[in-house]
Amino acid sequence: MSAERAPVAEALAAAVERGRALPVPPEVRETCERLLVDVGGLCVAARAAPYVRAAIGTWDAPGDATAIGHARALDAAGAAFVNGTAAHGEDYDDTFEGGPVHAGAVIVPALLATAERHRISGGDLLYGMAVGLEVTCRASLVAPKRIHQAGFHPTAILGAMGAAAGVAAALRASTAQFASAQGIAGSFAGGLIEYLAEGTSTKRLHPGWAAQSGIRAVELARAGFDGPRTVWEGTHGLLHGFANTTQGDWAKLLERFGERWVAPTIAFKPYACGTMIHPYIDCARRISLALGRQPGRGLDEIVAIECDTAEGIVHRLWEPLAAKRNPANGYAAKFSVPYCVAHALAHGAVGLGAFGDGPVDPRVAALAAKVGYRVDPGNPYPDEFTGHVRVRFADGAVAEERQPHLRGGRREPLSRGDIEEKFLANCTRGDWPAARARQWLAFARGAFAGPIDLTPFRG
Repeated sequence: MSAERAPVAEALAAAVERGRALPVPPEVRETCERLLVDVGGLCVAARAAPYVRAAIGTWDAPGDATAIGHARALDAAGAAFVNGTAAHGEDYDDTFEGGPVHAGAVIVPALLATAERHRISGGDLLYGMAVGLEVTCRASLVAPKRIHQAGFHPTAILGAMGAAAGVAAALRASTAQFASAQGIAGSFAGGLIEYLAEGTSTKRLHPGWAAQSGIRAVELARAGFDGPRTVWEGTHGLLHGFANTTQGDWAKLLERFGERWVAPTIAFKPYACGTMIHPYIDCARRISLALGRQPGRGLDEIVAIECDTAEGIVHRLWEPLAAKRNPANGYAAKFSVPYCVAHALAHGAVGLGAFGDGPVDPRVAALAAKVGYRVDPGNPYPDEFTGHVRVRFADGAVAEERQPHLRGGRREPLSRGDIEEKFLANCTRGDWPAARARQWLAFARGAFAGPIDLTPFRG
């Protein structure tokens, strides 16, 4: 078989090996450090949540890997599973806009667990993390929107492949082992988006499952287990199974790998809800702020709230409209544009407390019932996540805001200081003492200097 027609998994393995000879750019290293900060805080914030307690309580295998914020050590797969589940649990973790896909909540847990188990060098940890992020993000561009449309969660599917790539790179697996690990990870991949029907927790475990799947795939491949080299593009491969197509733009995955990086464009979230909702929240917050400056014009005078939207997010964030206007629980509310817009209008903010399971604020419920949408055929999704909110009042007045991009994304990124402030708030929520939080920040700054030790972060 000619090099031009090599299976995608083999071509990717070769690209990763070539990239090892090139320096990891400073902006990629900075992204990896920021993800260590963000993911660490998210794991702490969620450590007492029932779904995290279930994740760690049902994992039997002991070991020497750290579930962040928990006293009990697990095997590498278990630590990756618990940390990945916790990192994504509140939907407060990073997003790659073009996919969309959540890379950090998969790759950081997988690589930290691998580093603890194998005591790899700081340079191998950095390269493995960078490769895992890059593969996950680039893969989401091969057939954009198709995985969601088929009913699957791209993070669950592509995260397993990215984790396998990152772990294989960190452990310096051979080309054959790398390709087999990709083939094995393809059979481990899975994750339905049916959680949307009732606001159940299955989405929360997708990154954790993908992280441990990547580890297991590489360990099997290194032990001699083989997997199909055509796992990506084959007649019965990943795209066929999870995107209803075998036609993908493989250049998006392979072209100039290791030379041109997309990972530095990963977006960090300011709100703990579905990423595509964020620009709508920003618009609603600006309207709320303006209303506060207008005496005599209150929320009770609003008769309709109209939003332009992308067709590609309707089935996840807008429909069924009656259910989105009245979410079944706090988790379901995280994936409801009507609820989030209403909360931002009523309170001027949407913090973690907006998504509890207690009674909904009557003002929010009344406003959510007035929120509707219109599909804009010219919307640039998934290349850009946009927002639009138009509020109509009983006297005929209109307040309107638009936002052409995601705040926190590549056009308006959060600063390192913003991310560390978010981290400290999450540590406070998770009842971590300030000294331990500062210790994690110091760890993130030096993690790629040598073998890591996460034992101070247990308990």
